[in-house]
Amino acid sequence: MAARRYVDVFEAYDRFTQGQKMPETEWDYNVVPSTAALMKDRYGIQFGDGIVPEDPDLIDNLFLAGVDMLINTGLYNTDLERVMKVEEDEIYEGIKMAPKKLSLGSGKDRCKCKARRGNSSRKPVVQGGPTGAPITEEIFTSLVESYAAEPMVDALVSGVLETVDGHSVITNTPWEIKATMAEIRYVREASANAGRPGLSV
Repeated sequence: MAARRYVDVFEAYDRFTQGQKMPETEWDYNVVPSTAALMKDRYGIQFGDGIVPEDPDLIDNLFLAGVDMLINTGLYNTDLERVMKVEEDEIYEGIKMAPKKLSLGSGKDRCKCKARRGNSSRKPVVQGGPTGAPITEEIFTSLVESYAAEPMVDALVSGVLETVDGHSVITNTPWEIKATMAEIRYVREASANAGRPGLSV
C-alpha cells in the first residue's frame, strides 16, 4: 500500500469543516457502540478471563478491528460537531510517523516510555492519580501526594477541582481557567511534598 503524505493540522481542520455534521450524542451512543459491535463480530473477537490478551491471533485481530473501526467511523470533532473520514494508508502513515520513545518528567523523576511488545520483560510506565475524577479543594493536594509518594508511580494523572475558592467550576468561564491553574499548582506542590518534584503530569 502506498503511503500518503502526512496529514497536518491545517488539512485536518479543513477536512473537519467539510465533514458530516453530527450531534455528539449520536456519535457517542450510536455510531461508536454499533460499529464496535460490528467489528467484534467481523473479526471474531472473544475475550476469556484474562484482562490482557496474550493470544497472538486475538492481538492481531484487535489491531485490525481498530484500524477498520477508525476507517468506518472517522474522527469526531466536538467543537465543530463534524466527522472527518480517514483512509487506511493515512492511518498506517500516522503509525509510522508516531514517536517510538518519549521522555516524561525531569531530573531524577524522569521516566522513559518505549513501545512494549507482548510479554515484555521491561516494566510498563505506571501513571497514578485520580484521572479526571472530581476532587474537593480540601483534599486535592493530599490525595495527589499519596499517589506521588508511591515509588512504583512514574507519572501523575490529575483529578479536577469541584470548586475553586469556594466557587463552582463552570465550563467556558474564568472560573474554569482559575481552577486549571490551581490544579497545576496543587499537583506540583503535592509532588514536591512527596520528594518527587520532577514527576510528569
